[in-house]
Amino acid sequence: MYKINKFQFNLSSDIDIYEKNLKFVGKNSTGFRFWYYFRTGYATYFAFILAAINTLTVTYFLAIERFPALQSVFPTFGQYVLIITLIGIPLLTGIGFIHYKRTKAFKSEADVLVESNPYQGRNIVNITIILNLTLRLNEMMIKQLNDEKLTKEELEDLSKLQKEIKSFLSERTFYNKKDLEYLKKNITI
Repeated sequence: MYKINKFQFNLSSDIDIYEKNLKFVGKNSTGFRFWYYFRTGYATYFAFILAAINTLTVTYFLAIERFPALQSVFPTFGQYVLIITLIGIPLLTGIGFIHYKRTKAFKSEADVLVESNPYQGRNIVNITIILNLTLRLNEMMIKQLNDEKLTKEELEDLSKLQKEIKSFLSERTFYNKKDLEYLKKNITI
């Protein structure tokens, strides 16, 4: 129990939230979960490491060994791996940074994920609705704490907003793309 001024709040812990979420998650197939984890581990780690080793081996033994000028720069395979690693890791990290922070490539990828995954879009819409309601309710609570009365227009606006949200929530499904329409209409980046 937390007390701020004259108000008391009972906040749930992370453990309580986790236990509540278990009731809604349901039982997914263990086989599909295993398959998902396997694909992630393989694609993210194993395939990456194997591809890097393969690339280093092929480029050294098929390209560098056959050209004396390159052989003088990279006399052994170990030195080649060391030099390429020292140059490659910072270079590829910079390219990754540019991809995420300086180009529109990642934004486009995120847009495709939201458009193709209705759960992702729904999360964004739900958070947006919650934030808008929280701000509106906070404004009204601050007025009441300052012993100000809410105007008729404010109450009507809140009632209108409540009806809009109820209508939206009753109409939307994962298949009719209402969440995506809401995102396009109400969220600008």
